[in-house]
Amino acid sequence: MHPIFSTGAIYAAAAFCEIAGCFAFWAWLKLSKSIFWLAPGAALLIAFASLLTLVPSEAAGRAYAAYGGVYILASLVWLWLVEGQMPDRWDVTGSLLALAGAAVILFAPRAA
Repeated sequence: MHPIFSTGAIYAAAAFCEIAGCFAFWAWLKLSKSIFWLAPGAALLIAFASLLTLVPSEAAGRAYAAYGGVYILASLVWLWLVEGQMPDRWDVTGSLLALAGAAVILFAPRAA
């Protein structure tokens, strides 16, 4: 598999784990869900952190910075599919700009 596709899959899985894990805490604190939402939420956040270590990057900060663009898009997908609120054109424009920035950070040729 090409590194760009495997990196995208890792980031997509990490984004799902992070957003779902954070949402479990949100649901407990803001939506009065059971405290039992916290255990799967914590497990998902551990999975998120573990997944980011799989990104083929020589620098953690660069991998995290590039992930930010994916996280923005994934958050808007969550907003739409889970929370039932359609992202507007500014949400979409902003997420596309963030993804472009993430691609530059992660895939630009680096001097050795």
